Formats: sequence, structure tokens, C-alpha cells
Amino acid sequence: MDALERLHRFRQTDAWLYSVILAAAGLSLVASFVLSVDALLLAANPQAALGCNINQVLSCGAVGVSWQANLLGFPNAFLGLITEPVFITVALGGIGGARFSRGFMLGVQGVAVFALGFAYWLYSQSMFVIGALCPWCLVVTLSTTVLFAAVTHLNIRDDNLFFPPRVQQGLETWLRLGLDLLLVVLVLFVLIAMVVVKYGAALLA
Repeated sequence: MDALERLHRFRQTDAWLYSVILAAAGLSLVASFVLSVDALLLAANPQAALGCNINQVLSCGAVGVSWQANLLGFPNAFLGLITEPVFITVALGGIGGARFSRGFMLGVQGVAVFALGFAYWLYSQSMFVIGALCPWCLVVTLSTTVLFAAVTHLNIRDDNLFFPPRVQQGLETWLRLGLDLLLVVLVLFVLIAMVVVKYGAALLA
């Protein structure tokens, strides 16, 4: 067995997939905590000087005072404080050898879909409506992309998504060819490239 094949097989293991989920959720939780603290500071003083107010483009404050940052009537970051511990708990259980039912993992997939959709919506709002980027929000967007990919990989591998047999076989082939990894790298590249192309030198001003 060559090194590439060993790497491919390792990517299918519980140890790898749950570790990726743990790392991504942990990073998002840290970012959500910082954003939550910043949200409280902004609530007390909308002009508060936040540590991540780097310039006019990279500004947590500009994003934090927008209505998009409080879509449900409270800071979006609070959702991260609620959802990320769910993923962390699942990851720790999986690393420890726990087995979860298909229905439970389908629910976890649903939370991952919601998290990804919400992160991408706020990313698009920051890019094209607000006109400023929150560095910690970008951390959440990138880490949520990785988390979603790992959860989806795990659920496809274990046939937890109740797809028809033909669809399931096609997705398993997708994983076997490593195309999921290629897609994740491509998405991360596009997300970062869009920021660089749109703002360019203003990121460093």
C-alpha cells in the first residue's frame, strides 16, 4: 500500500473525521466567544474601539453594529455559543468510540447545514452590503466550511443521510476519489480570493 492510499484510508477513519470536527468547532467556538464579548461592548457603546477594528475594511465594529449581525434580535455570535458545543460533544464522543443513531446524525447534519448557510449569508452581506469584514467572522466562515465538510463526509461514509442507493453509491465514489477534499480546498480558496480581489490593498491600509 503506497503513501497516498494510506492517507486516503486515514481520511475515512473516525479518528480523523471527528478530530477535524473537534478542531473546526473549537475554533468557531473561540471566535463566537470573542464576537459575543464584542457584541456586548458595542451594545454599551456603538463607538467602542474593538481589538479587531484594524482599518475601514477589516472592522468588527462596522459589522457588529449592522442589523445583519443581530438578525434574530440578539447577536448572531450567541448562536455559535449554542451550536458549537453540540459539535464538540459529538466529536469527543466519536473519538471516544461512541456510536450515534442515523436519526441523531441526520439532525447533526441539519445543524451543520444551518450553520453553513448562516455563515455564508453573513459573509455575502459583509462583502456586498455592509462593505466591511469582521476578521473573527471570517474565521467562523472558514472553520464552518471545514466542519460542514467533515460532518457530511462522516454521514455519507456511514450512510446516515437516507439517500436512495444510487445516490449513496455515487457519493461514496466521490469520497473514494477524494473529490470532497478538492472541493473544500476550492471553496476555501474562492472565499479568500473574493476578499483579496474585492478589497486588494485596502486590506493593508
